[in-house]
Amino acid sequence: MSQRDADVLVLGSGIAGLSFALDAARGGRVIVATKRDLTEANTRYAQGGISAVLSPDDSFDDHVRDTLVAGAGLCKEHVVRLCVEEGPAVVARLVHWGVEFDRDRSGQYDMGREGGHSHRRVLHAGDITGAEIERALVEAVRAHPDIEILEHHHAIDLITASKHLRQGGSNRVLGAYAFDVRGDDVVTLRAPSVVLATGGAGKVYKYTTNPDVATGDGVAMAYRAGARVANLEFFQFHPTCLFHAKANSFLISEALRGEGGELRLPDGTPFMRHYHELGSLAPRDIVARAIDNELKKSGKPHVVLDMTHLAPDFLAERFPTIHRRCLELGIDMRTEPIPVVPAAHYMCGGVQTDVDGRTCVEGLYAVGEVACTGLHGANRLASNSLLEGAVFGARAARAIAAQPGGATLPDLPAWDPGNARTPDEGVVIAQNWNEIRRFMWNYVGIVRSERRLARARRRIDLLREEIHEYYWDYRVTSDLLELRNLALLAELIVRSAQRRKESRGLHYTTDYPERHDRRFGTDTVMEGLG
Repeated sequence: MSQRDADVLVLGSGIAGLSFALDAARGGRVIVATKRDLTEANTRYAQGGISAVLSPDDSFDDHVRDTLVAGAGLCKEHVVRLCVEEGPAVVARLVHWGVEFDRDRSGQYDMGREGGHSHRRVLHAGDITGAEIERALVEAVRAHPDIEILEHHHAIDLITASKHLRQGGSNRVLGAYAFDVRGDDVVTLRAPSVVLATGGAGKVYKYTTNPDVATGDGVAMAYRAGARVANLEFFQFHPTCLFHAKANSFLISEALRGEGGELRLPDGTPFMRHYHELGSLAPRDIVARAIDNELKKSGKPHVVLDMTHLAPDFLAERFPTIHRRCLELGIDMRTEPIPVVPAAHYMCGGVQTDVDGRTCVEGLYAVGEVACTGLHGANRLASNSLLEGAVFGARAARAIAAQPGGATLPDLPAWDPGNARTPDEGVVIAQNWNEIRRFMWNYVGIVRSERRLARARRRIDLLREEIHEYYWDYRVTSDLLELRNLALLAELIVRSAQRRKESRGLHYTTDYPERHDRRFGTDTVMEGLG
């Protein structure tokens, strides 16, 4: 087993992790470890764009107000304002690193509008904004002499003084153990500062827009290390995922509704005006519940998103990737509606941090989707996620750079596999994985009840027991590590949902359909294991 040292260890490679690494590398050596290729992150699949106030017709106050409305009373207003006001600067940094956003004929940014926004303030690169941001950041990181990249290194657990050195007092992070997938070995990564940028956890649900890497690794590791987690009951379901047997995870961007797309029943009847005055431009939680309700009433497998009233050339030019993918599946969005269903999309809760990404574990930071900063509250406003990753990545880099250096890290114990055997029952992992995702979708999905949550809790308690035994009996693999983290995330989501005896934002329960600010207008926080 080998050991690598750095001034800062970054786990994850989306916009938050890579932009942080580029800033942090100006003051020391950075290791970026990621469990797949460097390019494989939720950022890469973000179609819509990044929100920022860049037009004289818009204002910071309006962006703040839109965010607070979407967040259903749980956003921290000072965090929202900070993030919004730092938006233009981080956009400039992205452009400096090579990101090319679309511009109009006059050379100004071509700003889009999405659900919940009162102005056109979403910068985009066609309908592959995330892929363009990821491309530029990956190129910049690969070219930086002080950033070491460890691809196919799957973090197992954070190393802390209290747990691994048996030291009392403050709980300090010292690095992480990571499974070198290609070398089939466990590596010790030692650093005085560790930044979690591991993204979300959409794979905890049966239907999701997320890639396979989104298994909640960062939240699970942070919780096991003693960090607080908050608001995990607020999981955002994107209203419009393509309904097709060959494209279960293909996202139909919010931007289509922003440009005039209309949600209809399969027979062509529009329905969103019955649920919200903004119709198809209503916030995502309202749209997702409306679709879910219509599907349950009608028994139909999907609704449709109709773009046929818009200019065909505009659709093909503005949404080339979506247009091309739909055509590959036999759907021409210019002449026929697109069949869509909701799917798990974004984790609004996460590891609780301050405005600089600090957690309650000394030396441990969290940025991007893995973090709960207070920006999103009970529901994320569209295109605020890329903004959050860039803003808080930059803030965490400044916070770490301001710390006094020169501390000597202690020797760390090597990874001890004990008597673990080579896994010979892969079916156990597959069975448990599928069972978790099915009952999370059925019991802890868009609409919940006390009875469903109790059923989910019983199932996850039993499964976590089985997975715990399996984890200690067999050598680690990527599949086992993801299953272990996914199971813990499922438990934390269920426990959080059981605590919130109201309906608010993304959490809707039939037993408590009303919002109660007096009793439940606060975060649901759970202390980590330590």
